[in-house]
Amino acid sequence: MRKDGIRVKNVDTVHGIMPFLMKNRCEAEVYYVETIDITKLLKYLDNINEGKEKHEKVTMFHAIITAVAKTIYNRPLLNRFISGQRYYDRKEVSFGFVAKNKLEDDAEERLIILNSENDMTLKDISEKILKIVSKTRKENSNDMNDILGVVTKLPRWLLNIVMGLVRWLDYHGILPSFLSDGDINFTTVMLSNLGSVKANCCYHHLNNYGTNSIIATVGVIREENNKKFVDIGFTLDERIADGIYFAKSIKLMRHILENPELLEDKIGTKIELEKKD
Repeated sequence: MRKDGIRVKNVDTVHGIMPFLMKNRCEAEVYYVETIDITKLLKYLDNINEGKEKHEKVTMFHAIITAVAKTIYNRPLLNRFISGQRYYDRKEVSFGFVAKNKLEDDAEERLIILNSENDMTLKDISEKILKIVSKTRKENSNDMNDILGVVTKLPRWLLNIVMGLVRWLDYHGILPSFLSDGDINFTTVMLSNLGSVKANCCYHHLNNYGTNSIIATVGVIREENNKKFVDIGFTLDERIADGIYFAKSIKLMRHILENPELLEDKIGTKIELEKKD
């Protein structure tokens, strides 16, 4: 039993053999891009942001995180990870991303982690993200950045030994919390808002270290035929679910973003897309 996950033992034979055929996440990457019509979403955000100061506004990125969170609560296999060649269901839904102090080449990057709860709404998630980012930038650091600042100053030979020990502890599920709680490699989803720097989405590699099984990158907003669209690129660990499950999950996320009033519901609210016979 890991502190961050519950062991899954009833895995079907096809998926049960996958961690032994593909030991590393980078061997099991699949890539997918989805185009979202955000015309209604942007109008919705304009309405709820009316009269707010810039630092208080709910952004499209906040809405996408909320939609992904709602999708994961409805599609729980997305919150599964493989560590030590074993399957685990994560105990919470969490998100990790990197925030720069300012949009300049030499600006320092800070690791940001958001832990969600099933009764949160878009408003709650937006306020929590704004608070965490503001606190991290104000303090110019957080616990994980402080740890990395010390570790990276070690001699190369010693750093290799330390990282070897860390990987061994992670493989056996006994990595201390102070090394994982603030690390975005141990979140459900890692996100990057490339649209904020006027770039399109890309396919970002997964990391073999940690437990993260999904990475999403958000591209720049573009306009076509009086409608606005954004591309979201996904990199997935194919071992945690099958293609049909992933496809239905992305369809659900798109449905939420194209019907933004759903963002007002608690993220744990059940959403039924398919009609029952």
